[in-house]
Amino acid sequence: MALQSVDPTKTKAWEALKTHFDSVKDAHMKDWFAQDNDRAKTLSMQWEDFYVDYSKNRITAQTLHLFEILAETVGLKDAIERYFEGDRINETEERAVLHTALRAPKSAKIYVDNNDVVPQIYKVRAKIEAFTNAVVDGEKKGFTNKAFTDIVSIGIGGSNLGPSMVVEALKYYKNHLNTHYIHNVDGDHVFEILEQLNPETTLFIIVSKSFSTQETITNANTVKQWFLEQASEADIATHFVAVSSNSELVKKFGIDQENIFPMWNWVGGRFSLWSAVGLSISLALGYSNYEALLHGGYKMDKHFRTRSFDANIPVILSFISIWYNNFFKAETEAIIPYSQHLNSFSAYLQQAIMESNGKQVMRNGKAASFQTGNIIWGAPGTNAQHAFFQLIHQGTKLIPADFIGFANSLYGNKVHQNKLMSSCFAQTEALLKGKTGDEVLFELERLKINDDKIGQLTPFKTFEGNKPTTTILIDQLTPESLGKLIAMYEHKIFVQGVIWNIFSYDQFGVELGKQLEGRILKEIQTSEINKHDASTRKLIDIFKNLTH
Repeated sequence: MALQSVDPTKTKAWEALKTHFDSVKDAHMKDWFAQDNDRAKTLSMQWEDFYVDYSKNRITAQTLHLFEILAETVGLKDAIERYFEGDRINETEERAVLHTALRAPKSAKIYVDNNDVVPQIYKVRAKIEAFTNAVVDGEKKGFTNKAFTDIVSIGIGGSNLGPSMVVEALKYYKNHLNTHYIHNVDGDHVFEILEQLNPETTLFIIVSKSFSTQETITNANTVKQWFLEQASEADIATHFVAVSSNSELVKKFGIDQENIFPMWNWVGGRFSLWSAVGLSISLALGYSNYEALLHGGYKMDKHFRTRSFDANIPVILSFISIWYNNFFKAETEAIIPYSQHLNSFSAYLQQAIMESNGKQVMRNGKAASFQTGNIIWGAPGTNAQHAFFQLIHQGTKLIPADFIGFANSLYGNKVHQNKLMSSCFAQTEALLKGKTGDEVLFELERLKINDDKIGQLTPFKTFEGNKPTTTILIDQLTPESLGKLIAMYEHKIFVQGVIWNIFSYDQFGVELGKQLEGRILKEIQTSEINKHDASTRKLIDIFKNLTH
């Protein structure tokens, strides 16, 4: 069944939000905190090992209440049920959106085209577990009977970003296997990784649903050629596995049928780390940690599906995001994790969010007259504080930011963790409060600076504050807590898409460039000439002239 199609801007609820916005847009959050001693308690939520503080946002309880009315108007509750029950909510591609099923309990019943998919999910999970244990324990060996020491996953987009981010984030839990990711078709990237490897002890995972993605298969063939310099064609079956739905092309490549892990068309690439695409996660961390990651995702699924809107973390975060995007006209959001382990987290969310909700057409086929999507960027604190925080503090752009921190470090060093998290909390407070001219004046007078210099410096050292932040404080970075965090943002994406009346799960925008790639590649490799704009024509000609 289809999702409802409601232009949110044409609803009474949206009009009420516009009226409300006009009444609060110039208010300063400092004043709200001064007027309401319970604001931090009212606009925050404790759930399991997550504490989410959204009180430092330019919202009131009334803001969220009006968004709840909007959510009811556009049928969010019904949409959530369709999402989890396997309806074909990805209508343009006639697919269900069921990455949530991949982390559901074995007792669940989830149907796609009248077939319960849970048994096949658990069959694949059992295969992942058995394969992982055989490799990790050294039972599965290479063509010279040596145990594997290195795992190389070859993929691009969702086939790479999710698994590589998770393995980096959870490297504290890693086993002895070295894990590498080949993703860019840049040959220098490929050969730099190959230089680190011994073909006798390296296992390769090729991840491609169609097994025809140009970048992935180009890289796979290059790796295969390198491998065959020391091994035979028969050895490919021992050293290569595939995650794909195209078993015929996989077998033509030389991969054994037993080493094929299936993919399903109801799992989008950018949400596929929960599937066999996450095989490299299981191999790198051990199956029990991979299972804990899945369980964390399931816990957030349950929270999202069962909680009322006013006590629902992904729902509230999506309301806040839409508030800034569509009313304050803030086009970007910063994701700032206070953990170096989450170095790739904002890049992962860039794909998940921007590929999902970067749409200009509503579900009824009409152009959206309002902004959809968000530009996502960020980096870990405290590095980010010494890079782009100046723009957030004193720039002319309004940049809402999520601060993600952990109460307990992994190695137990309290000195570092206390300093790390004090920086996190201090930045959110500084962004809230700013610094007035009087405060600057007082500081400069204490330094005994002369009056002329004080007058000159004051405007440059003044901060208006009122910069919005949401703080997500988690007990510790574990496989389960990371699973919850990833699923939280997945559901935020879904809610935004429902309210914006767009299809979040197709990605036609990335396909046009792919269609043109083949034509241009043929021109580069041959004397064929096709029609292009003048700029592209000139670039091709200059490139061909410069190629050695």
